[in-house]
Order: sequence, then C-alpha cells, then structure tokens
Amino acid sequence: MNDLNIFEIPEIVDGLPNFCGLESQVEEVTRERHPVFLPKTNLKLDRLQSVFSIALHMHQPLIPVGGEDLGTADLISNLDFMMRHPNMGDNHNAGVFAECYARMSELVSDLVTEGFNPRVMLDYSGELLFGLRKMGRGDLIERLRCVTCDSNFKQHVEWLGTMWGHAVASSSPPPDFALHIRAWQQNFAAIFGWEALSRVRGFSPPEMHLPNHPDVAFEFVKALKECGYRWLLVQEHTVETSQGKPLNQKHQPFQLKAKNSCGDEASIIAFVKTQGSDTKLIGQMQPYYEALTLKHIQIGGISIPPIVTQIGDGENGGVMMNEFPSAYRQAVSRFKTDGTVNVNVTEYLEMIEDAGVTESAMEAIQPIHQGTVFSRIESSKSWGPGAADKAIADLKQEHPGFSMDGGSWTNSISWVKNYENVLTPMNKLSVMFHEMLDGKSIDKKGVAYRSALLYLLTSQTSCFRYWGQGLWTDYAREICRRGTEALRHL
Repeated sequence: MNDLNIFEIPEIVDGLPNFCGLESQVEEVTRERHPVFLPKTNLKLDRLQSVFSIALHMHQPLIPVGGEDLGTADLISNLDFMMRHPNMGDNHNAGVFAECYARMSELVSDLVTEGFNPRVMLDYSGELLFGLRKMGRGDLIERLRCVTCDSNFKQHVEWLGTMWGHAVASSSPPPDFALHIRAWQQNFAAIFGWEALSRVRGFSPPEMHLPNHPDVAFEFVKALKECGYRWLLVQEHTVETSQGKPLNQKHQPFQLKAKNSCGDEASIIAFVKTQGSDTKLIGQMQPYYEALTLKHIQIGGISIPPIVTQIGDGENGGVMMNEFPSAYRQAVSRFKTDGTVNVNVTEYLEMIEDAGVTESAMEAIQPIHQGTVFSRIESSKSWGPGAADKAIADLKQEHPGFSMDGGSWTNSISWVKNYENVLTPMNKLSVMFHEMLDGKSIDKKGVAYRSALLYLLTSQTSCFRYWGQGLWTDYAREICRRGTEALRHL
C-alpha cells in the first residue's frame, strides 16, 4: 500500500475514463483487510442502544445525445443534456440535482466542526462520476474530496462500491460482473487515490437488485468476494431464510449464501434495507426514529445494538432536494456518542467483530425463491450443469405465475420481460467482447480496449429498461452498435 499511495493515476486518458489496465494494482489494494474505522471511531459498542445507517445513491446515465444525429452524437451525461435543454420536462431541476451530488461534503464537515457526530454512505455510479468530469463539473467531485481524503472528516463518510455502468445483475451477462466492479474500483482510485479505495468494503447493487437465479446469484456473490468486498446491501423482499421463509428480525447482519446448479457455494455478509422505494425514508430521517424504538439483540451469545439500514436516491424528488438537509442536520444534532447514534456499516461491522461476532454466527439467508428451486433439484437428485434451469422450467409449467426475474427495490418492474430489443444486442455485444478478447494479449490501457469496454458497460445501464420502450431503448441499441464497431477495430 505504501508504494501505491504515491502511484497517482489520471482520471481521464484520451477522453475516456481510466477504468482498466491496472488490474493487478486494484487487486492488491482491494485485498486489504486492516480495519478501516475501528482504530479511529469515537463510538463504544457497550454504550450503544441501537444504531442507524443511511446511504445516498447517485446516478446519471451516459446517452448518445451530444449532437443532432443519433449515430454520431457524443456520449454525454444525461445531466449534461438536462442542462442544455432546461425547458424540457423537469430539466429545470438539473442545477439542483448537480448541487445534491456535492452537498454532503459541506453538510458533514459543518456538523463535525460544530461538534456533532454524523455518518453517511455514498454510492455514485461510474457513469455519473465520468459524466460530471466530462461536462466540466469536476468541481462537484472536488468538493467531495474533503470528506473522502481529509483525516478530520473521512471517518464520517463511507464510500460504497457499485457497478460502473449501473447494471442490473439479473439481466446483465455474468462474465461482465467483474468488469463493472473492477472498472468502478480503478475509476475511484483515479479520482480519490489508492488509499481511499482501500477503505471501500461494502457494495451497493444498482436498483437494490439481487439476482435470484441460483447460477447468476452465485456468480454475482463470487465476483464480489473476488473483488475484495466484505458486505452487500440487499432489499428485504429479495431474500429469504435458509428455510425459504420471510425474514423475522431484519435489523442485524446476515450471512448471504448463494449456491449454483452444481452445489458450489459462495457467501458474503449482507445488511438489509427494509421497506420499499420511498425517498421519504431517508429524506425525513425515518431510520433514526425507527432505531430509537429498538433494543439489543443477540448473535452467537453476544449482545449487540440492532442496526436500521436505508438507502435512497440522494437527489431525486422534492423531499431529497429540499427537506433532507435540514432533517439530516436536525437528527444528527439530537445525539452524541451513546444511546441511538448514526454509524456507517463497515464501522458497525468492525465493532461487532471486535466484540467477538463472527460471520458464521450470523443467520443464513439466500436470494428469494432459491429454497423452492433447490427443493425441486434435491427431490429429483439432479444436481449438475443446467439443474436450476430445468427446475425453474418445471416450476413455471406447474405454476404459471412463478418468476425468477430477480428482485429489486420494487417488484413492479421487470428488468427482463419485453426488453428483447435491448437485451439481445446487449448480450451479443458481451459475447463478442469475450470471444475476441478473453485470454488474448490486449493492451487494456489503450484507447481501443477502453472504448470497447465503455460501450459494453454503458449498454447495460438500467435506465435503458426503467424508462420503457422508445427513445431510451434506441439509445441502448445505438450504444451496442458502437461497441460492436469498436471491437472490430481492435
């Protein structure tokens, strides 16, 4: 780590994000296992009744709208497009959105300076960070440097890793999981430094999405662990107990287990976001007020404070733009370092582990519906390649409403159904990328590879399905076309 601390890398090279080509350095840094918060935290576990943790998710997609013709237009941030067209829809909010991306730096540093004890976790997609810099709003990123790198404030802020291209796992090709994860890690190191990257231990999945197909879930968890992550944030209705039942106690760490068709297993610690998608949960500081009602719980015979965990869009909706700053300040001003307090998840995890709590003592959970699938495989004693697909097909035939599309912050949106016009070219691009490049001697620092990777990762952005058919699916197909052309020039 000491050598890497002085090995600074540029954020953008040849107009492209610096997000590949240093895989060995990224792997070395993300293998770090020294405690991040424990040596500096001013909290004592035995003085805490309960705790709450909030995360703010920030994202703007890259879209081909930097010009009149879709086939040649520059790939720019959607925020940039909003700024250029203030009279369209709610684009007049673009300036407010931009301020939201940076405001936590001032909020946190002011509260700390005033003697309070705030905490916040930040989840920014790689597309957002690159798009801000490209549109000339690097000042928003620079304002975050204080709470990210300054020793007076950085212990109050935890950055969460995510997919660089804001890809929904269940509808993205599993071979691309590690590409997204590593791209975000290198991009983050280029912005804030290697030491800052070494402190990123938790992962925030785009759209709070957890794949529930056994083979996909296994590859997802496996990729997270191989990329150095210690814990994952999940939505409560996307997981079930190891007996296939809904969770009972939600305010605790769990051991999320994933098993594939061959019986191979991977696991990671999981923290549960309760309730659905509602900006008011964080906007009006519901996690704090819920935590006030909770008392100690037991894990492995050790008494620990329960944790309420919430994540929400940090800029989206009037409550987050207008009500959140004052509500956050008001809540933080009500506590010090005992009773019910604000923590970051890695800080909490390190404290309970220091008290003797182990991952093996945590209750085991699994992605939703896996118990049903495994029961079918077990009854037919058919473990092996394709076993999950066969079991799912049989279940769908018997129960037409049965679905394994995956769960996210809401069950009202499918990231797969009726999107063949996007998923087909996206999957073809991924297959072409890996067939041409895997195992080959390729200059991953070069423009050609980085261009192809940019289009690959961007094509999988959730927005191209979230906003429905029409212009947004046209954007996705155009990006896939450009990715195919980039690969042909390698």
